[in-house]
Amino acid sequence: MAAPKKGRRAPAGQGHPVRTLLLVLIAMAGLIGGMFYSGTLAPRLGIDLAGGTSFTLQAENMPGRPNAINETNMKTAADIMDRRVNGLGVSETEVQTQGTNHIIVNIPRGTNAKQARQQVGTTAQLGFRPVLTTTVGTKTPEPKPSPSQSGKNAKGKSGQQAGSTQQHASSSPKPDAKPSTQGRAVTDSLKKAPSAKPTPSGSAKPSTPPTPPAPGGDQIPPALQKQLNALDCSTKQGRAAAGEQAAAAKPSDPVVACNTEGTQKYVLGPVAVEGTDVKGAKAVFDSQQGQGWIVEMDFTSDGGKKFADITGKLATKAQPQNQFAIVLDGAVVSDPSVEKAIAGGSATISGHFTQQSAQDLGNMLSYGALPLSFKIVDETSVTAALGGEQLHAGLIAGAIGLGLVVIYLIAYYRGLALVALASLCVSAILTYAIMTLLGPAIQFALNLPAVCGAIVAIGITADSFIVYFERIRDEIREGRTLRPAVERGWPRARRTILVSDFVSFLAAAVLFAVTVGKVQGFAFTLGLTTVLDVVVVFLFTKPLMTLLARRKFFADGHPWSGLDPKRLGAKPPLRRRRTAPTQTKEA
Repeated sequence: MAAPKKGRRAPAGQGHPVRTLLLVLIAMAGLIGGMFYSGTLAPRLGIDLAGGTSFTLQAENMPGRPNAINETNMKTAADIMDRRVNGLGVSETEVQTQGTNHIIVNIPRGTNAKQARQQVGTTAQLGFRPVLTTTVGTKTPEPKPSPSQSGKNAKGKSGQQAGSTQQHASSSPKPDAKPSTQGRAVTDSLKKAPSAKPTPSGSAKPSTPPTPPAPGGDQIPPALQKQLNALDCSTKQGRAAAGEQAAAAKPSDPVVACNTEGTQKYVLGPVAVEGTDVKGAKAVFDSQQGQGWIVEMDFTSDGGKKFADITGKLATKAQPQNQFAIVLDGAVVSDPSVEKAIAGGSATISGHFTQQSAQDLGNMLSYGALPLSFKIVDETSVTAALGGEQLHAGLIAGAIGLGLVVIYLIAYYRGLALVALASLCVSAILTYAIMTLLGPAIQFALNLPAVCGAIVAIGITADSFIVYFERIRDEIREGRTLRPAVERGWPRARRTILVSDFVSFLAAAVLFAVTVGKVQGFAFTLGLTTVLDVVVVFLFTKPLMTLLARRKFFADGHPWSGLDPKRLGAKPPLRRRRTAPTQTKEA
């Protein structure tokens, strides 16, 4: 006689519902904790709900291009501006053309308006120029000329100092560029020049005069040398004047320029590699080399050849003519030295970048130069009175709709309505927390269409619960008890839910890809809530039903459980009758 079984195995697919529910609760706690840690307890609102700033830019012809203001260039400029400040299309910054030479930019409250103004108006003219000479950024006293000194300068006799290191102010680090051959692996071909120690007064003073060119190197025209001596990069006015002059110069002309901090000034040769030769750039956090935030650049095929050629030439020269300057809008953002030719078509700008500064530089380099120059001619504040009224009315309508859904669930599903309401609450908490955290992460802003998308998602989520509940009730109608019904109804409900959510997500993705402006906010919210619907149904609703199926109130089909077999018209279960063995009696 076989021994009785002590226990039964859990039905297939039942898994560990308690662990799954704990995972969801931990995720919710982590998101809410992230909100408090970041100090952001509410989502960023779009300009129609929170107001903001609107400014008008007027197009101006760039030097050498007198007829550049046309419809094509205006649309191109507006597109570049929009990608700079609104890369994902969800920050609610609006960029649109007006008339023949104006662009209107609307920035919602909560966005850094000053930073956005700089991004949309920056022409981003990038060039790689060889360094002819360099010195500290303060004004250099004009030396008294003498016949002997002028003769020595003409012959380059002072080239014996060419090997001395360049002087930098240690209080103002600059990014340097290093080549990257594979991903983020950086070679030693480019090295940053050492920095000088500041004086007790806080200003850096050169221990040596401006470094002259090395023997056999490029000679500095006297006019540029005089201009270099008179330049004072330590003042904002001096840096602005030098930047405007350098940006307006022809690529084939040498220029005088300052670095962005104003601690160094340079005489630079003609442009060796233009910004149009940069194929793309992005900000990356380098954890392998420990350089922090860096900007990785990729060159085009022609740009890679030019870059290899200029670095090969610079590597044969002495300091400082073995350096090249990365000039952005007339200002030097980096001046690395070269030890050997850099091939491969890629390079890395590294230094003391913050995440924001690295992303700003990467955006400007990636999205290219504006075909026109712009100046801000008007700036006004935008109120959110109309949007606030519409939001208030929309929330009232959403609350009424949600109330009707709750009444229907309670009247039709009774006890199962508790599962649906709990799932809706979990979905609402996850949606709110993620939207709040996406504000500082990707500049996501909640506008009226996005609120509409969130309200529509309530119906999508409720529909998923109804599909699962009806599958369970169908199994009970077939005569099965609740625990097998929960597990047998799940595979069919799962397929239906996945197909329905996939169609909704596909529609949201297509809408996001082909639209612009506020409609993208609607599509983004709809896609996000659709993904969360799958997460909630799989990781919360299903495990919760598995646990409730073990409770007597639901398992026995209480009339208020919503799973009463009599109310559902269930068929009686088929049971085999056990017949006792008959024994023949002897006479």
